[in-house]
Amino acid sequence: MTTTPSKTAMQKAVALKALHQQGKTFIIPNPWDRGSARLLAKAGFPALATTSAGCDFARGVMNGGSGRDEILANAVEIDRATDLPVSADLEHGYGDAVEDVAETIRRAIAAGLAGGSIEDSTGNAQQPIYGFEHAVERMRAAVDVVKSQPIPFQLVARAENYLHGRPDLRDTIRRLQAFQEAGADVLYAPGLTTKAELKTLVSEVDRPVNVVMGLVSAEFTTVADLAALGVVRISLGSALARRAYGALIDAAREMAEQGSFAFADDATPFREINNSFAS
Repeated sequence: MTTTPSKTAMQKAVALKALHQQGKTFIIPNPWDRGSARLLAKAGFPALATTSAGCDFARGVMNGGSGRDEILANAVEIDRATDLPVSADLEHGYGDAVEDVAETIRRAIAAGLAGGSIEDSTGNAQQPIYGFEHAVERMRAAVDVVKSQPIPFQLVARAENYLHGRPDLRDTIRRLQAFQEAGADVLYAPGLTTKAELKTLVSEVDRPVNVVMGLVSAEFTTVADLAALGVVRISLGSALARRAYGALIDAAREMAEQGSFAFADDATPFREINNSFAS
């Protein structure tokens, strides 16, 4: 079924696509709620991406504890918070079957999101990565939905080997090449840590490559480092949410264990935060 996008949704999708084609490396930070989205928009970033882990933490559950309905509702809340395009972290599509992936992408587009990612991890610790053929079939199903819609939804394909104890660069590249052949718009191999690995990956695909910072230690630490390697898009995953929740945890420990309140000295002034939300 074809979804007729709103004017705003179309404009956001077109803007996100243009960012990937401008020939310039850009940061797409990851808010976890409406407030963090507005603060990041105010800071001047051109687009936002959601974080499923950040959504989980905000809901008080472990990573992976939210279902498709909750993740999409969170993404829509973030999308409606600003005028920026939003790419959603859609995990593995909330089901093993190609039909599950297709339905997730269909719902993301219907919700007005400008893009979204699908990964090849299963959520099953015993068999964490889908077999090659099935992973490609799932990506084709996602692409078929995107192609059936009038909106230029940016489909991000994630190869998750490195996050699941499988640091196999050749297989990771093979998967990303197959995903690009299937029609994915952006490619992503979270967990790569060396310049040599990343340079090799970028040289062997012909789609924009996303790198997530704040996930693992790496030889590259700045936008300039990544731009020099040919990376187009830089995301943060759950790093911003973890930084915020980490500050809360540290403050709670100080109060509970020391009975002191020194953390408040480093708190951002009330007026600064309050004024950031002025209409």
